[in-house]
Amino acid sequence: MTTPVDRQAPAVPVELDYGRTVDRSLVHRDAVSEVFVTDVRPVADRLVSAAVQLPLNHGYYNDHVQRPAAHDALLLLEAGRQAAIAGSHVHIGLSPGTLMIVDTFRLELPGFRHLLIGAGPGRLRIDTDYIGEPTRRGRYRKGKVVQRFLIDGTAEVGEHEMDVLFLNAHEHEVLRRAQRGGPAPLTSDRRDREEASGGPPRVAPGLVGRALPVNVTLSDPRTGARGLSAAVTPRFDNRSLFDHVYDHLPAMTLVEAARQIALLATGAPLTTYATGFTAAFSRFAELDAPLRAEAPAAEHRAGPGELPVRFVQDGAEIARITVTTTGGAP
Repeated sequence: MTTPVDRQAPAVPVELDYGRTVDRSLVHRDAVSEVFVTDVRPVADRLVSAAVQLPLNHGYYNDHVQRPAAHDALLLLEAGRQAAIAGSHVHIGLSPGTLMIVDTFRLELPGFRHLLIGAGPGRLRIDTDYIGEPTRRGRYRKGKVVQRFLIDGTAEVGEHEMDVLFLNAHEHEVLRRAQRGGPAPLTSDRRDREEASGGPPRVAPGLVGRALPVNVTLSDPRTGARGLSAAVTPRFDNRSLFDHVYDHLPAMTLVEAARQIALLATGAPLTTYATGFTAAFSRFAELDAPLRAEAPAAEHRAGPGELPVRFVQDGAEIARITVTTTGGAP
């Protein structure tokens, strides 16, 4: 990784292939159905372009009640993550098995109107800059990824940037044991337990912009003078949120919970779209302790269309995600 390069489209854009997805190992996914990147090509030093096909009928990313239907902002976030990981392995030199741990990220979609779903799958291009410096031994410990999204190669949709840490599997295990004093439980254990008990009664899907109960991440909503809060209780049998086994709640699950509490707070889930996120993660979200999302009342917010959501576990804030929403048709 190096200093930022010009993020404008190259004078002669590389030809990208949308014919088939890349190997699932390149984007750290177990299921082929969860892979959206179809091609990754170098453009310049530390600048990589990726092709992404946006699906029309996905059980998680297309399960929204808003009309007109639009490609999900979280789908673009996931596509950006996959493009960054694939590019880092194929063209930047990160070794296989390196984990990309998100510290902060920002996604802005001012061109959200271009994400309205048409007759065919969306064709997205993601240009990714890799910014950072290796250690003396040539390893990357941390860095920044800056991305630019374009639909059909020309229509500007938005930008995404994230600060990340790079760990191998052993380093991640050592870190988690040091934080907890022992091994962490796994999402596979939680899935088995929930299948036996049925899990907590969750919010009705329509209240958080969803059609399917499996995609609801909140339960026990409470409204008070200070605002709205809810328990974060995702379904562990949701194979999009939990494509493989984790020892914590991944960042994307927290983003989904933040989006859902934002829609719940508006009271207008049929006509409200999430069009941006700003997030900072200070601790892992543990599986074996209650986690609540808290959103302030309207009079305590910075402005209309932006809702800061705090995630609190064991009395401490572990993450903060601000959700930008847009009402009406994009």
